[in-house]
Amino acid sequence: MSRRVRLSVLIAACALGVSACNPILRSHGYRYTLGQEPSIMPDEDSRDSVMQRLGNPSMRGTFDENTWFYVSATRESLAYLRPVTRDRRIVAIRFNDETGMVTDVVEYTLEDGRMVDYVSRETPTRGRELSLLEQLLGNIGRLPGQQFGGEENLPGGAGGPRRNQ
Repeated sequence: MSRRVRLSVLIAACALGVSACNPILRSHGYRYTLGQEPSIMPDEDSRDSVMQRLGNPSMRGTFDENTWFYVSATRESLAYLRPVTRDRRIVAIRFNDETGMVTDVVEYTLEDGRMVDYVSRETPTRGRELSLLEQLLGNIGRLPGQQFGGEENLPGGAGGPRRNQ
């Protein structure tokens, strides 16, 4: 190959390799308009005004239906690596039971989150561990005799109507 072709192939391969390392940003949840923060005022806004400004909430409180959550998150993926959450914002809006007016607006960020450490212990089960040979040969000689006596194997287990023969 000529030197010019080799150089072109090398530049194309490098460009392809570098473009594969670009991070991919994905936004999830509620999207705020740039430069425009939602201004929800306690004792001034109601459920209807919040719904008009922000739309349907991302989720509602599990134990308190009068709490609405608007969640937004940005995740970054790089090639084959696990995605990393770069930004998270949760706006919690609480309403009064009777009047439906906003009582409290709280904002949480990624720094407010906590890591949950799962317990890695296992619960022991009763019985004993069977070897592979015991699992394969364990049922030999234990088959019920009525299956071979002309009885039908009915769906859902034994029982059910019997035919008169």
